[in-house]
Amino acid sequence: MTPFAGNGPYDDPRTAVRPGPNDTVLVLVHGAWHGSWQWAATQRALTGLGTVGVAVDLPGHGFDAPLPSGYLLPGRPGLPTERSRLADVTMDDCAEAVLDALRRVRRYGRVVLVAHSAGGGPASLAAERAPELVDRIVYLSAFVPAGRSRFSDYLGAPENATARGHGLTLGDPEALGVVRIDPLSPDPDYVEELRQTHYHDTPADRFDRWRSALSPDLPLAVVTAPVALTAARWGRIPRTFLRCADDRALPVAVQDLMIAEADRAMPEKPFTVRTLPGSHSPFAARPRELAEALEQDAREDHSVYAIRAHR
Repeated sequence: MTPFAGNGPYDDPRTAVRPGPNDTVLVLVHGAWHGSWQWAATQRALTGLGTVGVAVDLPGHGFDAPLPSGYLLPGRPGLPTERSRLADVTMDDCAEAVLDALRRVRRYGRVVLVAHSAGGGPASLAAERAPELVDRIVYLSAFVPAGRSRFSDYLGAPENATARGHGLTLGDPEALGVVRIDPLSPDPDYVEELRQTHYHDTPADRFDRWRSALSPDLPLAVVTAPVALTAARWGRIPRTFLRCADDRALPVAVQDLMIAEADRAMPEKPFTVRTLPGSHSPFAARPRELAEALEQDAREDHSVYAIRAHR
């Protein structure tokens, strides 16, 4: 049983992935500035629990993502002003990357789609377009567009007023075409704010490695493009929300707002809600606990799926 990253060299589903004993595959969608690599420790823990996790790189993320031309140069020339090569990436492009992974693994059995943070938009749109490919969708402190269609609508809500990280953005996102941060900043105050926002409970000796792997550019469409969901498609999929109790990037108040508005808008299958301790990045701070929570969703409704699959 070998997990694979969706756009990596081992992504041939004929050889690279086999379902675990529960015949369930998790498709893992990262959040802003991260990539399929963020799930590696969680995938290893899932494998030990008998569940396969397949990680996706959204466009503009991962180790193949283009960087601003001055990002790795002394003095970081043009970093706050250079328009990104990712400016034209759309929400449709991101959803298609998720759909490609869903189509690849569907043949193996039950599929649980997992989205973290800004990955909730692309994952939701993919599920809306092909609900037959998803048996459950899990939001890990992730954007849920059922109540409000744009992630920016929630980021600007009063419930999100206590969120940290507002000073991490460089330049004008409209002019750059992306939300740009500087994970390699030489400014210790900036680096500390990045840590406090996303990784405050990650062991200190691992934080620098995590931040060095981040991509600086998040396509602006991921934050601003509307995602329209319907009760007949997205709304028919069982859903779980994993709240992060000490989340400083997306506070619990706005997580709860998204849950409540989604359940009001589409009450037929309300969220199953569970809470994890710690920060916005449990895949960095406590991947084993995260894997155990996700494995619970891999088992959820499994008997119903097994009956349906063997009719």
